[in-house]
Amino acid sequence: MATMLERNKNVKAPKKTRAEHMEDALYREVWEDVNNEKTMQFLKKYSKHIMATALAILIVATGVQIGIRTHNANKIATAVAYETAVENVDADALAGLAKNSSGATADLAMFQAYMLDSDMERLEYLANNGNTRDFRDLAKLHIVGVRGNDMSAKQVEDYLDDLDTKSSPFYYTASLTIAQKYLADGDVETANKWLDKIINDKDAPDVISGTAQSIR
Repeated sequence: MATMLERNKNVKAPKKTRAEHMEDALYREVWEDVNNEKTMQFLKKYSKHIMATALAILIVATGVQIGIRTHNANKIATAVAYETAVENVDADALAGLAKNSSGATADLAMFQAYMLDSDMERLEYLANNGNTRDFRDLAKLHIVGVRGNDMSAKQVEDYLDDLDTKSSPFYYTASLTIAQKYLADGDVETANKWLDKIINDKDAPDVISGTAQSIR
């Protein structure tokens, strides 16, 4: 005896009459017209907002493209100007480039300008306004190297206070410089405190640690 499921499989869906097909077609046509009308009403109602949004997106996209091109063009122009200044050994051009650009390239240009003409104003500018810590700290060490004889050991220590952290790439060099200045001023006790800080630091570079031990 056939099961109900088997019987259902054999049951064919009744065919629609011509009138039912026409009714379905009319329903679809009306539905499409309603949807089109709603779409047009929506567009008319919000056309200004849609246009404003589209325009804003276009402006932003255009601005981003222009910004990228301008940035790349500025980088290329800076590189060319830097190369030209170096080739011409032009300290003034390097200093001008440093003040009109940014990042490590600007700092390097200013430091090279100082190395070419030994203008301390360039070094002081770099120490106070450098874009990167590396060059700011390097400039301060050079200033101490030039003017250290006119400074007391305490003044040197205070001036290099910003370097008294391992965040500075010249932390150990600065510590050794301060210790040597205290020794030069005859303050052995304070000098030894700085030397011991280097000697007892397992991360201290061998050259600096060795120098500290030799003058302890």
